[in-house]
Amino acid sequence: MASPHLTTPITPDLLRGALDLEQTADGVLPHRLPAWARAQNIDPQLMTAEAMPSGVRLVFRTRATTVELDVLPMKMVYRGTGPRPDGRYDLVVDGRLAGQATAGGGKVLTIDLATGTSGIEPGPVGTVRFTDLPATDKEVVIWLPQREITELVALRTDAPVEPADTGGRRVWLHHGSSISHGSDAESPTGTWPAVAATLAGVELVNLGFSGSALLDPFTARAMRDTPADLISVKIGINVVNSDLMRLRAFGPAVHGFLDTIREGHPRTPLLVVSSILCPIQEDTPGPGAVEFVDGRVRFRATGDPADVASGRLTLRVIRAELARIVASRADADPNLHYLDGLELYGEADYAELPLPDELHPDPATDRRIGERFAALAFGPKGPFAAAE
Repeated sequence: MASPHLTTPITPDLLRGALDLEQTADGVLPHRLPAWARAQNIDPQLMTAEAMPSGVRLVFRTRATTVELDVLPMKMVYRGTGPRPDGRYDLVVDGRLAGQATAGGGKVLTIDLATGTSGIEPGPVGTVRFTDLPATDKEVVIWLPQREITELVALRTDAPVEPADTGGRRVWLHHGSSISHGSDAESPTGTWPAVAATLAGVELVNLGFSGSALLDPFTARAMRDTPADLISVKIGINVVNSDLMRLRAFGPAVHGFLDTIREGHPRTPLLVVSSILCPIQEDTPGPGAVEFVDGRVRFRATGDPADVASGRLTLRVIRAELARIVASRADADPNLHYLDGLELYGEADYAELPLPDELHPDPATDRRIGERFAALAFGPKGPFAAAE
């Protein structure tokens, strides 16, 4: 089969879910934090996470029957474990999942979780190819792999491409941890925010950063400056397992984060979401530790529960504090809401669908969380319910 011959430059009007597009030697690299925010960060974990395009997708209209995307992915390998599956590219045509593919080649980032060191090996450009699409005018969406940094090199089709409009759909801006990022989701449309966004019919901007939902001021400012109709912030697990702060600092940091968002979105529905159940951190403070069991990563908490009395944080403490903070602001901010993460995944869910590594949901649990969030947040009585 001949390769399509029309090449379309990959420009911001073809991308959704990215806040910045960096020109590279090979193409363009989507970022989920703007350049000025990245310049204020020195944490390699966040540098990697924000460049992973969770929720980022190419969106266009075309009559093409064949679409090729040249990419230079960065595949991650954790030293001491087996290779992770290649990231999937999900093809959605007129709102329906129509295909999935992976890309060969790419760089390899090897991370040693025990020492915090890493190294990158170069690799070639790969190609993602979708064929036999209907020869009609249609909306084509290519969701990029949520856990592979992906440089976009070239977009080729056998018919012209033009940007697609949003159809008036509301924009939902979400920030959270690796659970929102989709660390263990099977594909980019299987992360729980993508599941919820699809069910609710909204446009997702996912600022879920693995290991990095830490109330960073630059993240709050990025959210402040990003157009959005609906905003949610999921807070808890990273603050605990990083052992980043004590209760005295946590409360003011949450207030400051919300205040900054409100500078740009004074009346936008804003939902504060606490952590889903994570038994290792419910009553035991961090820091979290990584273990390797039969070649697989597992997490455990290393703190002393007795230290909670002196201000060390657990998930149970954080849920109570978030509920208190939202209640204290309610009179002045009627568009601020709270959702207990245990309503998304609690003890009964853990008994049925335990967390495989004691921290991250499996793909079935991601879907369950997304379905429940869609019902609780976007349902008729939810804070994100569509206006009559």
